[in-house]
Amino acid sequence: MKIKIIKNTISKKEIADMAKKQFGDLIKVVVDIEQEIIAIGAELHADGEVILMEKEGSKCEHTWGINLYPAIKDEEWIEFDSLINLKPSCGNRSRGVENPQIQKKIKDIIKKLVSSPLDSVNH
Repeated sequence: MKIKIIKNTISKKEIADMAKKQFGDLIKVVVDIEQEIIAIGAELHADGEVILMEKEGSKCEHTWGINLYPAIKDEEWIEFDSLINLKPSCGNRSRGVENPQIQKKIKDIIKKLVSSPLDSVNH
């Protein structure tokens, strides 16, 4: 699957369709919290991070890996879990996103970029 860089919006239905073709119920996303853009559809979060760095000039300290579950409602559809989140030099020592401000920024970016993010998608 080709990795897409989203700077404007993407529909939750399109995310659900991408997820079905890849992992079934989830899609991997890398969020650049500085530029407020995402890379979606990578097999590994690291691949999405590399695309953002090479094509958009993203910096490692601003990229965070999440999983989106399109069939789940509300903010529960965002899972903060990725190996790229292991950033001891940035104070993050787990696969999660430990800083609540960064979590909020990620949620805000997803709300901005995904149309109807609080609506569930019927399969």
